[in-house]
Amino acid sequence: MAYVGPISIAEVVAGLPGAYQPRDLVVANDAVVRVARFEGEFPWHHHDEDELFLCWSGSFRIELEGGEPVGLSAGRLFVVPRGVRHRPIADEPAVALLLERQETRQYGN
Repeated sequence: MAYVGPISIAEVVAGLPGAYQPRDLVVANDAVVRVARFEGEFPWHHHDEDELFLCWSGSFRIELEGGEPVGLSAGRLFVVPRGVRHRPIADEPAVALLLERQETRQYGN
């Protein structure tokens, strides 16, 4: 990806088509930063790589199979380790930034 200059996350968020429909913001090295609106429950899934969640606005929780849910509010982040089944749940609309590999599939492996 070529240099694109500064990006307004607020503008990208305003243009998101719906919940759990992420948009790529930038690629840095082997990772992509994505932004998504969370609302309701996302299906259980896992990835073969770590997945970083940074709550940008609102709040949501990440349920982890066999573990306690992790609550995130604006400015807090959490990394789901590779192979751990999880699902984000937002009782009210929230926005998250995700750091993943470019080939990471949204619904997991």
